Formats: sequence, structure tokens, C-alpha cells
Amino acid sequence: MNIANLKMFCLVVDEGSISQAARLSFVSQPAATRQINQLENYYGTLLFDRTGGKLKITEAGKLLYPYARTIVNDFNRSKEAVQQEIEKNHGNLHVGATFTIGEYLLPSLLGKFKKQKPNIKLTLTIKNTPSILEDLMNDVIDLALVEGIIENKELIVEKFADDELILVSAPDHRWVEKIDIEELVNERMIWREPTSGTRMIVENMLKEHKVLEKIDSYMEIGSTQAIKSAVEAGLGVSILPKLTVSRELEQGTLRKVSMNGINLTRNLWMVRKPQRFSKVWITDLLELIMNHNKVSID
Repeated sequence: MNIANLKMFCLVVDEGSISQAARLSFVSQPAATRQINQLENYYGTLLFDRTGGKLKITEAGKLLYPYARTIVNDFNRSKEAVQQEIEKNHGNLHVGATFTIGEYLLPSLLGKFKKQKPNIKLTLTIKNTPSILEDLMNDVIDLALVEGIIENKELIVEKFADDELILVSAPDHRWVEKIDIEELVNERMIWREPTSGTRMIVENMLKEHKVLEKIDSYMEIGSTQAIKSAVEAGLGVSILPKLTVSRELEQGTLRKVSMNGINLTRNLWMVRKPQRFSKVWITDLLELIMNHNKVSID
């Protein structure tokens, strides 16, 4: 038996579903089932009744749950307490971020933090949202900055900024500063890959305005930087996070084109685990992030 099996058991009880518990833990359903089976083998009894197509906790499972919950909570608190003691002498702060935030927002912001706290060792990990949240749950990172939907109710989620999605073109494009959305039909759209969160937001908006199905000419490029280069070269137009094109807009290599009646934004989230003992430097970084984005992204 190990602590991970007890954590999974408690999560299955709380959620009432192995598949949901697996999804929130970022593991496969067979892996979650295997953890429950290992726990049942350890105690020598079934903890869940799986007959009739429904999952129901057994009397043995009901008896185990409060003990398992106490063990898991005490284990988490022990890690937090030890980490707090370590932080008194060693300043280490691990931040995880999605690609847009990590590549375009955080470098300058973490640079400012480093100047304020030169003795702190900062580590930045950049991955997609599910991978970053998995690192947070596994205590690989202390703080996550992500886009998209966060379903895990055990996490503390706080919006720290809005990022506008804007239509951009080459500076010599025929369009004026504002167009009707229907004019997109006559242009080549340059998209991220189909699984991109930004693309999903844009496609939903275009679908609502009955424009998406009329767009026949498009390119798919799996890199925001490559999309910007393609637009600059006049190969098409794109709708991108303003955060990623702010420098090009200032330099005049890209031009923002407004769409009548369209205001498209997405939320950027700051995510933490609830901890009794948190690293002393997190509060300082959180304050810097919140203050920075009150003025810089709007």
C-alpha cells in the first residue's frame, strides 16, 4: 500500500466515479482501477461494489474512508511543514505555465521578480494545461499559470488577466481598420492546430456568426511564431492572442483589424493547491503578477 492508492481511493469516493477520479488525477482509468485493486488486495476485501453497472462503496470502504482521508491530509500537511522549514534557508520557487503565458508574459515578469528577490532560485516549466496541472497536483511546481477550463475542485483558481484575441494582417493589407466579420470569408485564414485552445475559441465565435462553414481557404501551422511570420509575409490573416503580437503591433510589422460587434477575450488563470504551509515567496510573486497585469494586458 502507498499514499497514492489512498489518495485515489478518497477521490473515487468523493467523485463517485473511477473515470472521473482518473481524469482529475491525470492518469488513465485502468491505472486508477489498478490502484484501487492494490488497496483491496492489501485489506483483503472489496472496497467498492461494481455490480449492476454502478459503483457503490461497500461497508468496508465506508469504514476505511475517514481513516484514509486523515492519513492523506496528515501526509500533505507533513510535506508542507517540512517544505516550509526548508524554505527558511533555501529559496526555490517552481512556476509552471502554458506556452503563451510562459513564452510571452512571464520572462519579463520573472525578471522583475528576480531583481527584487536575487537570492531566490526560479524555475519555469512550460507545457500544455493538463500537463502543468498534473505537475501542480504532484508538487513538481508551486504555482500554475494556465489558460482553459480547470475542473479540479481541489485547486484554488483565480483569474489574473484577460487576454484579448485580435484579428491581425500584414501592414499593407487592403483592409481598413475595421471590417464586418463576413469579410473573413474572402481571405485565407491561418490557424493553429485543431486541438489549440485559441483556435477552439475562435471557431466557436465564427460558428455563432455563421461564418466558419463559409471559410474554404486556410492554412494550419503548429506554432504561433510561424503564424505571425506567415501573416507578416502576406500569406493570410489570423486571429491571435494580443499577448503574443504586442511587439509586432508596436513595431508595425503586423496590423490589428477590428471586427464590427466582436470582442473576443479569454481568461488567464492562476492555480494553486490549498496548503497550510506555503512557500514564503509565493505571496510576493502573486502580488507582482496581479499588479503587473492590471496595467499591461488591458
